[in-house]
Amino acid sequence: MRFTYSIIVGVIIICALAVLATHPPGSGVAPAVITQARSPAGATPVAAPSRPAPASEPVRAAKSAAAAQPVNTTPAPPAPTAASPSSAAMVRGDATQGASVFRKCQVCHSLQPGKNLVGPSLAGIVGRKSGTQPNFAYSDAMNEANLVWDAATLDAYLADPQKIVPRNRMPFPGLKSQHEREDVVAYLAGGAAPVNAMPGMTDMAAPLAATPSASSPTPELSDVHYTLRTGIAEGRIVYLGVGGTIDGKVNPDLSAAEGQGVQITLINGEGAEHDIVLPDENAKSPRVTGKGASTTLAFRAGKPGDYTYFCSAPGHRLAGMEGKFSVTAKPPAQTLAQADISREPTDLPAPIGKRDPQTVRVDLETSEIEGRLANDVTFGFWTFNGKVPGPMLRVRVGDTVEVHLTNAAESSMIHSVDFHAATGPGGGAASLQVDPGDEKSMKFKALVPGLYVYHCATPMVAEHIANGMYGMILVEPEEGLPKVDHEFYVMQGEIYTDASLGQHGSQEFSVEKLLNERPEYFVLNGSVGALTKLHPLHAKVGESVRIYFGVGGPNFTSSFHVIGEIFDKVYNGGGVQSEVSRGIQTVTVAPGGATIVEFTPLVPGNYTIVDHALARMERGLAGTLVVEGSPDPAIYDGKVVPGMGH
Repeated sequence: MRFTYSIIVGVIIICALAVLATHPPGSGVAPAVITQARSPAGATPVAAPSRPAPASEPVRAAKSAAAAQPVNTTPAPPAPTAASPSSAAMVRGDATQGASVFRKCQVCHSLQPGKNLVGPSLAGIVGRKSGTQPNFAYSDAMNEANLVWDAATLDAYLADPQKIVPRNRMPFPGLKSQHEREDVVAYLAGGAAPVNAMPGMTDMAAPLAATPSASSPTPELSDVHYTLRTGIAEGRIVYLGVGGTIDGKVNPDLSAAEGQGVQITLINGEGAEHDIVLPDENAKSPRVTGKGASTTLAFRAGKPGDYTYFCSAPGHRLAGMEGKFSVTAKPPAQTLAQADISREPTDLPAPIGKRDPQTVRVDLETSEIEGRLANDVTFGFWTFNGKVPGPMLRVRVGDTVEVHLTNAAESSMIHSVDFHAATGPGGGAASLQVDPGDEKSMKFKALVPGLYVYHCATPMVAEHIANGMYGMILVEPEEGLPKVDHEFYVMQGEIYTDASLGQHGSQEFSVEKLLNERPEYFVLNGSVGALTKLHPLHAKVGESVRIYFGVGGPNFTSSFHVIGEIFDKVYNGGGVQSEVSRGIQTVTVAPGGATIVEFTPLVPGNYTIVDHALARMERGLAGTLVVEGSPDPAIYDGKVVPGMGH
């Protein structure tokens, strides 16, 4: 213990000397890490934060926000139409790398002059005055900001948009690191060439208008989750961050918005007795004793301010177990646009019916898109035709399927497709490994009727599937399937993010969690809320319903179930040649497998679609079938309790 205290005292003395050397008494300068960046002539200098992160009302993506350093936002005078020499001189990033980073932004921003999407066109953004892109509906805050988008101002805005332009539509930063921020600014400052539109983006502005989070006086905030492990670092007993932006950090800074739910999981990493206490939040965890023991502390963040968390075991706080917990003001009501990558359950081809075999051309385009995963959470999806799942394909047994696979030029990966309906090497993937910007084709004959999965089969195959690259193809029998009133297309998948469930911002993919089979999200049709809030299923009492259901996976089997319904028919495994099963409650569907279920709702209400491994509902897996019509007390006679989701 004496050795530990000596180290602590030494560290304190060294830090104090460093502060005094850098900022002597009377200098009036706080010991904050800020780099000064010159603005164009006549403009007020802007402090460029030294910490990572970025934005959207000029550049959109989304990332968990680390607090940026204070930035001077004194209005700057109008700028010339091109970047000034002083502005260009401040560009420190790599424009070539910036072109790759910009893929995260191009879902919402075009580089074509005059082409506005969810956000304004960024053509010629450097040197332009804020709020001046023609034919774009800026927020009032951005219209009144009177900024000039030089390199330094863009950098500062990307680091903390709400500090630069309070109440604008971008509530948190959007890029992963300082390097990404600098690189994308360099790319924009260098006269970035327009990027080819991704599949499904030809009319992006209109579809995305339906996907913003609703504006409300009190914005809904998802809980924030942190995991800390106790351990020894730098000669001290400390808390070590686990996962996400705090991974590996010693006594990491934690933060939440006023009124936001906070969950902190504490893992004992070395065997001594520990807890975590936040006295200003009136929150204290139980003690954890023994290596590997854990506990979770949950509370709601109180008034804004900077507070501390620490271990209350005797001597532990003094020995180093203390960190900072910041509560920020509740974000203002706003409309946040997020690209909706989820495929609507009604987006499927019409039945083929009886006809002779023919050649059917299928065009698929693979693309990598930053899109909505959950409210205020985005993810870099890999897609077929811009949506998850990929398009549902429909052919007849005996048809020749001519597949043309194009990989978008902006892709960073080789992509391919494996059809479980195809007989031949790799289900077609052996012939369809396509480089970015290229196209390949092949043909196969649909020999066996049924419902089949297709997916990308480029190594690591599981990674491509987990990022959204799966879909289904229905091979109808010669006579087709019996007619029903409604057909729906639903697929289940898993999302493996580096940050834990519920953390806001743009999330990075975690290979480690994929290999350990620990998804943070389970989803239907690509995202949380895709089939509840965004695109619920609809039918009327007495109408027959058929659901084509598949599991992209890549790892988890589904126990497919519709709460409050019994399946009249089940085509097990998606096969349509075998005898159907009748009166079935739950259907087991393996990864890469499918089923077809049919039923007729007899009572109005909301019917919840689930995987009956019901803990997965807490990670996002749920859908809703809304049934309208007259009640039938002879079948169901009871008052539906509000708020139960039925």
